[in-house]
Amino acid sequence: MAAGLLLPAAAPTPSGTLEVEIIQLRSTKGVLRFCLTTDAKAFPDCKSGKGIAKTVPATSTHVRFEGLAHDTYALAVIHDENNNGKLDTFMGMPREGFGFSRNPGIGFGPPRFTSASFDVVAATNVQQQVKIRYLL
Repeated sequence: MAAGLLLPAAAPTPSGTLEVEIIQLRSTKGVLRFCLTTDAKAFPDCKSGKGIAKTVPATSTHVRFEGLAHDTYALAVIHDENNNGKLDTFMGMPREGFGFSRNPGIGFGPPRFTSASFDVVAATNVQQQVKIRYLL
């Protein structure tokens, strides 16, 4: 009879949660598009595929991201009022609403990753309130 080896079960990796509250929407038309990423090169649009993209109806002003590893994240949000899958612009200026974690000041173009970044520590619940801004 062969002796069996008992190995300890791997401990589950603690994960964090991010709860986002969206404020100052001008309407509930369309959808809210989120990009949550740890990669500065993927910020603010997640086009590189490195990040979590999520879309919810604009009536959903509270959104939750679960199972996040301990890391530094940044969040970008657009209010896609016509639900065409992009942030509409006119002469380079956004025609739809946008916002970022930590609500950094806005100049020309989106803020740097570091201006919008925040830490998620394993097994914690982080909250961010994102103010949606409209330029036109």
